Amino acid sequence: QVQLVESGGGSVQAGGSLRLSCRASKYTYEPYHMAWFRQAPGRDREGVASIYTGSGATYYADFVKGRFTISQENADKTLYLQMNGLEPEDTAIYYCAAVPRPLFGGTWSRTSKYSHWGQGTQVTVSS
Repeated sequence: QVQLVESGGGSVQAGGSLRLSCRASKYTYEPYHMAWFRQAPGRDREGVASIYTGSGATYYADFVKGRFTISQENADKTLYLQMNGLEPEDTAIYYCAAVPRPLFGGTWSRTSKYSHWGQGTQVTVSS
């Protein structure tokens, strides 16, 4: 059973940057579709970005295009989310998720498609 542990959250001012990390508890040669989701108070969990480790294909929500970058480092089994140009609206708990198969089209952003979840890391952006 793969376990996911996020880190890197914190508090920044608007316009600042953070890099989130998600480390898998054990290595697997099987490719995964991995994603970052976020959930703000009183709102549904929403997909931010995803990557299929088998091909490197990436997907982004419209509201983060050009500001956030998702990447993976297979050597240390880590998924990253580089967040630049942060806005107060980006304040949320950010979760890492994974599933051992590719997701196509817009399905990557559906929470029901993922079998593994981390416990989340808080990101707070002040104006």
